[in-house]
Amino acid sequence: MEKSQALILWFDQISNDDVSLVGGKNASLGEMYTRLSQRGIRIPNGFVITALGYRRFVGHNNLNVFIAEALKGLDASDIGELQRVGGKIRSEFMKAEFPDDLSEAVKRAYADLCNAYNSPNVDAAVRSSATAEDLPGASFAGEHETFLNVRGFQDVLDAIRAAFASLFNDRAISYRVDKGFAHDSISLSVGVQKMVRSDIGASGVIFTLDTETGFRDVVTITSSWGLGEMVVQGKVTPDEFLVYKPTLALGFSPIIKKSMGPKTVKMVYAPKSKARPVLEKKTSLKERNSFSISDSEVLELARWAIEIENHYSERARHPMPMDIEWAKDGERNELYIVQARPETVQSEKKNSLVREEYILSEEGALLAKGISVGTKIATGKARVIRSTKRLDEFEDGEILFTEITDPDWEPIMKEASAIVTEKGGRTSHAAIVSRELGIPAVVGAAGVLSKVKTGMDITIDTSSGDIGKIYEGILPFEKKEINLDTVPEIKTHLAINVGTPDGAFSHSTLPHRGVGLAREEFIIASRIRVHPLALLRFDEIKSTALKKKIESITIGYGSKRDFYIRNLAQGIAQIAAAFAPYNVIVRFSDFKTNEYRALLGGVLFEPEEENPMLGWRGASRYVHPDFKPAFEMECEAVKIVRNEFGLKNLKVMIPFCRTPEEGRHVMEIINSFGLYQGPNEEDLKVYVMCEIPANVLRADEFLDIFDGFSIGSNDLAQLTLGLDRDSSIVAGISNENDPAVRKMVADAISACKRRGKYIGICGQAPSDYPDFLRFLVANGIESISLNPDSILNMIFEVAEEESRIQNQ
Repeated sequence: MEKSQALILWFDQISNDDVSLVGGKNASLGEMYTRLSQRGIRIPNGFVITALGYRRFVGHNNLNVFIAEALKGLDASDIGELQRVGGKIRSEFMKAEFPDDLSEAVKRAYADLCNAYNSPNVDAAVRSSATAEDLPGASFAGEHETFLNVRGFQDVLDAIRAAFASLFNDRAISYRVDKGFAHDSISLSVGVQKMVRSDIGASGVIFTLDTETGFRDVVTITSSWGLGEMVVQGKVTPDEFLVYKPTLALGFSPIIKKSMGPKTVKMVYAPKSKARPVLEKKTSLKERNSFSISDSEVLELARWAIEIENHYSERARHPMPMDIEWAKDGERNELYIVQARPETVQSEKKNSLVREEYILSEEGALLAKGISVGTKIATGKARVIRSTKRLDEFEDGEILFTEITDPDWEPIMKEASAIVTEKGGRTSHAAIVSRELGIPAVVGAAGVLSKVKTGMDITIDTSSGDIGKIYEGILPFEKKEINLDTVPEIKTHLAINVGTPDGAFSHSTLPHRGVGLAREEFIIASRIRVHPLALLRFDEIKSTALKKKIESITIGYGSKRDFYIRNLAQGIAQIAAAFAPYNVIVRFSDFKTNEYRALLGGVLFEPEEENPMLGWRGASRYVHPDFKPAFEMECEAVKIVRNEFGLKNLKVMIPFCRTPEEGRHVMEIINSFGLYQGPNEEDLKVYVMCEIPANVLRADEFLDIFDGFSIGSNDLAQLTLGLDRDSSIVAGISNENDPAVRKMVADAISACKRRGKYIGICGQAPSDYPDFLRFLVANGIESISLNPDSILNMIFEVAEEESRIQNQ
């Protein structure tokens, strides 16, 4: 029998060529089962009721005429009318009977599945697969129903009927209208697949790119305890991992981000006495405070995801980022892939030459934070809705606040200016739909519903990376559009100053030659938050309250030392990965004593200084016996990024080094911790900040020790002119354009060029003063590192100056 005439097909009988017959989801399962199982990727077996089977069911019960009549003249934007009509059609489906040939075919196939897994009533997942889903521009994600832990032939038959009916869910009807699909042009195939016992294991979602920026060199993995519906539906905020593809392929272990979600609930199999086959239950304290999969499992999933992406890309003859669902069987302790489909948001975006940037002009009262979806800012009135029964209250342009969303919410989501949910992660329903709609969202914003009331003026800011912020009030913001096609070619290397890793992937789309300054302080303050010595000498702390706070932050790590090193390494690695293969220069910590005191536990380990700007900072810390163990952790983090993650483009920099003697001492310590300079491009380079007049006056002695200078114009101006840059009283006397500062800078450039050493600048001056930027170009500086918001404007200044010099 030809496939087109079959009511039932097994996974090994179908491929991606059969979308019209079995739908995108089932076609993809067949493709993987047939082509990728042999490469070691585990996919549970199953069978499919084809689109012909669906049409046989509809025709047998004369449903076509009824459906057409019910949908005639429907206004899908009328929520009440949509719910009434959808319910009416589904009711007819649920009363319909199976034709004998289809019923018998399902019975035989289910019996064969039971025999294959040596079970009288094998547990199955019954999944809907529409014949138009997973096509470019239309994901149909979550539009149709899935039923889990279905056992026994009659229950399988009932689940198939309910899956057929879900073709006319309210959200599916609305989605087809939005995407321009005729209702009678789509059929529904149903897959019956052996369940993976993730109810006693874990599960989640994988994307083979960064879901917010479309950055292609990472695999994004989310994971939580129990069955995967909790992650997909957004009922939990899961664990999240980022793996860097290029060095994973070289044999490294580059988990460049690892964050623990609260994972407060999980979905498990229900006892046989229960009416429903699955139920939700609270996770244990141990589960909430543990990562749901191991590092080795993260890396295995990432390798599988890349294998799947490569296979689909080769088949399509163009890059094909993938959206993959996975599960870990708690009985077998094995990983499985249970679904895969093309990613339909970032991959469908055209490579626009117009770059949009949103910048908040002022901050207001911060109500809550969560996971950022998108890179925009939106304002509007809040509308708090806790139940789908009240969807008709929503008004166009409001900001939707709710606990979670599922596909039933989609008719109003498309009318929202922004979406906020208390639960959910980066791969939740709310996040996926928001990306597809192109509207900003904040998900997993714990406690936000207790702080926001309907009618409040709200500003949503997702413009600055991983963290999305919800502010009270309508705050002013700026939207910039820059056409990258107009950016000129220049000889001078323009790099970027990067603060937190959160915006690194987004900033990497700017025209750049790497990162001239990545500050460890931003990573420590935002991700670690605890003084390094409070972690190393935790047992000495007397305050029970402080110890409890530190314990809550460091949950999930083998030791507090490991927590510091790993979080610092991952933060650095995100920046290095975003800008590879160009060099990324990370500066070792340059907190002043007052800034260190602001970290948890800092007051116990830091002196109070009259002028911290001139006190215990930079190199003097690293060589001091009290701080040396903390500096060792910074060096360990750098080693992990270079040696374990394979990011050899990472270079390091020593701040505030007062004398060559101090510089040599620092290098001895760095060497003792296993970091060594080398002559080759991939070898470690150690630069020193040129920010003290002594660095210029004794330039050759410093350059005997270090691989080059990066000029810190802020401190160099302060110390050259005797100005405390923290003092507003004297701030107006002069700035970096002062002739004395310019002479220092020119001499530093000259010294490095004479010695064949690296010379760059990472201070604020060239970002603020175009004339200072031109001065640097005229003096032949190798690299200028600018703030992200100024680099595009300054490229034109550099181009003009280079043209002027050439024409002299």
